[in-house]
Amino acid sequence: GQRIPKDWTNVGRVDAKEELQLTFALKQQNVDLLERMLRVVSDPDSANYGKYLTLEDVGNLVRPSDLTQKVVRDWLQRSGVTNCRTVRTQDFLECSMTAEVAEQVLPGSRFHRYTRDGQSVVRSSAPYSVPDDVYQHLDFVGGLHRFPLKQQQDVRSYFKREQNNVKAKIHLGVTPSVLRARYNLTSADVGQAQNNSQAVAQFLEQYYSPADLVEFMSLFGSGFKHHTQVDRVVGTQGAGKAGIEASLDVQYIMSTGANIPTWLFTNPGDSGAGCRRSVKNSFRPSFPASSPYVTTVGGTSFKNPFTVSYEVTDYISGGGFSNVFKMPDYQASAVDAYLKTMAKVLPPQSYYNTTGRAYPDMAALSDNYWVVSNKVPVPWVSGTSASTPVVGGMLSLINDQRLLKGLPVLGFLNPRLYRLKGQALFDVTEGCHLSCLDEQVQGKGFCAAPSWDPVTGWGTPNYPELLTALLT
Repeated sequence: GQRIPKDWTNVGRVDAKEELQLTFALKQQNVDLLERMLRVVSDPDSANYGKYLTLEDVGNLVRPSDLTQKVVRDWLQRSGVTNCRTVRTQDFLECSMTAEVAEQVLPGSRFHRYTRDGQSVVRSSAPYSVPDDVYQHLDFVGGLHRFPLKQQQDVRSYFKREQNNVKAKIHLGVTPSVLRARYNLTSADVGQAQNNSQAVAQFLEQYYSPADLVEFMSLFGSGFKHHTQVDRVVGTQGAGKAGIEASLDVQYIMSTGANIPTWLFTNPGDSGAGCRRSVKNSFRPSFPASSPYVTTVGGTSFKNPFTVSYEVTDYISGGGFSNVFKMPDYQASAVDAYLKTMAKVLPPQSYYNTTGRAYPDMAALSDNYWVVSNKVPVPWVSGTSASTPVVGGMLSLINDQRLLKGLPVLGFLNPRLYRLKGQALFDVTEGCHLSCLDEQVQGKGFCAAPSWDPVTGWGTPNYPELLTALLT
């Protein structure tokens, strides 16, 4: 059966007539051609560098075949599923149906309601199947198995104990001014272009609070020009408490990529990725962090936590090799150099796949951030979900400067990032991430090293130098 997280309680089968929303991912066409085109527009040496396809172009390329669309729609309609909407590329169908119909459409599924701390979701307690003639036309069905992540503990009580000393202590945690000091951004490094934007995406019942964003900027944004509200929310914001993760993403992309219009894409259901095969072994990271088409950001912490000092690997920084995706050409020589240099201290090779996509690509501080959640400043928020929006915000600023010069935005960064070979980045060479604990691997995973490594990538951004390197 389906593995249900321990903190969720099964409160019984849903009513047969309860309406469910399921997402059907249709098989795309020309994915290999799309991949080749991505490589061409992302290669600085190509004549077509930066000549991106429009969404309409992409849609025409990958749109599922007429046969795929007909087979899937006919299958759904035969079961009485007619209330469906699609996206412009026509590769997703979001359909509404009763639980009774859903169980007929997807044999094996059995829908139950699960609760946790006031949250309530409907999920299948068992794996689903689809008919053989439909299987080849579908990638996955979303909305059945993935559960919302647990929100990090609200440490309001800690803040109440410490609030008398907050002025003295606030510099002990990472704030926008600390990030700007470390990565050499000035108060003038804010968005100016008319046609720039940036976005974050939230999944799994995580919502951001507009009031928290205003409070965050009033506390931490006085040193630079900034926006205090998201320009557009695409999707539906839930009514629950603000999630730490959502607050973290929005507050830090908008304070790093300051004064740039920001969109929030939100999906109250599951992200769809849960039906991809995931692997427990921590040396073999799974989708999406190990996708070769994502610039993946690792985590660091200050060597001296009390000062803006140099950085070392944060022990929670993810990293490793994928057993799902092959190693892309752009990183092959960098990874090979690491494996040869560190051969004597690597974990046993049976634990990871040296021909898989290696990650991360770069890193940033990921430890001890201050976030405003439910109107209260909360310390000690950590994770690569902190470092990622910080790097994203800096790349938005670089895009801003490129647009002012009449250049296209950076697009897919990795081929160019690996071409720089660490130029314009602070190389992180100390620390390891935690991993399996057994007689062969004593809790130690991959370690940082000079140049690229599978814990911090090429290092952390030195903004003015990175801007210069990417402004051509």
